[in-house]
Amino acid sequence: MATRPDTKTSLDSLHHLRDEIERRNPAQPEFHQAVHEVLETLAPVLAARPEYAEPGLLERLVEPERQIIFRVPWQDDRGRVHVNRGYRVEFNSALGPYKGGLRFHPSVNLGIIKFLGFEQIFKNALTGQGIGGGKGGSDFDPHGRSDAEIMRFCQSFMTELQRHIGEHTDVPAGDIGVGTREIGYLFGQYRRITNRWESVLTGKGRGWGGSLIRPEATGYGNVLFAAAMLRERGEDMEGRTAVVSGSGNVAIYTIEKLTALGANAVTCSDSTGYVVDEKGIDLQLLKQVKEVERGRVSDYAERRGASARFVPGGRVWEVPADVALPSATQNELTEDDAATLVRNGVKAVSEGANMPTTPEAVHLLQKAGVAFGPGKAANAGGVAVSALEMAQNASRTAWSAERVEEELTHIMNDIHTTCHETAQRHGAPGDYVTGANIAGFERVADAMLAQGVI
Repeated sequence: MATRPDTKTSLDSLHHLRDEIERRNPAQPEFHQAVHEVLETLAPVLAARPEYAEPGLLERLVEPERQIIFRVPWQDDRGRVHVNRGYRVEFNSALGPYKGGLRFHPSVNLGIIKFLGFEQIFKNALTGQGIGGGKGGSDFDPHGRSDAEIMRFCQSFMTELQRHIGEHTDVPAGDIGVGTREIGYLFGQYRRITNRWESVLTGKGRGWGGSLIRPEATGYGNVLFAAAMLRERGEDMEGRTAVVSGSGNVAIYTIEKLTALGANAVTCSDSTGYVVDEKGIDLQLLKQVKEVERGRVSDYAERRGASARFVPGGRVWEVPADVALPSATQNELTEDDAATLVRNGVKAVSEGANMPTTPEAVHLLQKAGVAFGPGKAANAGGVAVSALEMAQNASRTAWSAERVEEELTHIMNDIHTTCHETAQRHGAPGDYVTGANIAGFERVADAMLAQGVI
């Protein structure tokens, strides 16, 4: 019979594992950060359930089942050949086929993809939809490229990726730099090579297998999670001032849902700086600038009029607000930013992007009593509706927007309840980071135990 370890013994074991991860995965700081953030919360559950420590379960959990790196050659419009690097990290399939987006951005490297894939394991587990965790992408930069160049790149990328994916194996989606246009080119090439029409990619166009509410889902879901955190404290979203970072898909639909719930979203941003609009962001104008014209937020400010001003190179977190929703990229909200938000009276911070808040900032916010929604819980709406898209494809049906949004609302509220109750059960009331990590871990760990050492 196994000896039940105490919390200190569990912590010592976790620290040893953390050191081993850093040794075996050098020069991957984002991956280290993601793993550390999970491991540091697991000591109570390991002490309570020693069977998790027995079969090398944690050691298997932090090692991807498969890591694929491949060359992506393509020609630009002038006939010049470029070579990018493609990635797919299939991290854990204990709960179902690998599921996670493809990111096209110059910053992409193996460490970034591994951090995103590791986060995806727990995020997908929290949805309760039977999907495993994976992630992929390339260091290709679609910005400034013609549609024809992007098509040729996507076709080259899929020519290799198609060997490794399938509706029962691995189902990628979009992420930064990969929208409906890119998914279309990728899906077309998959069909051409395999002669199969299957739900191998999600985020498809509405007329060819896509789901209503999928573009909106990550932003909508994050606001729903933030609203649930406020409700838990006897407050609501109506009348709140909100700051949102980013101006891509997640940020736009975060602003849209905030507005629908009666909040006033006053900011958006991109790599050049941020806009503050005291009247509230004009959604139609922002969509025109960013989704149609692919312009900058400074263009929004110029056309909006007196209520808006552009702050070049500034920090969106300087703007006083009740709710903050980081929706751009990893580690964008620092400890100094968190201190500014706290001084300005922020009540809740909810992550629309993947790991956008540094560990130091998270600790400061929690210490100050701010409700903090980690991305693996708060931004799970996107992958949740992706799984709903898979279900619609499997039954050859298309659901109404009302039905999809109702399902999304139910899933996000369920995730909030699960995280909140799990945190309480393990002696950390109100700590959504601990709740999300332990709840996701338990679901994956139980499946791994049941399936043996594989």
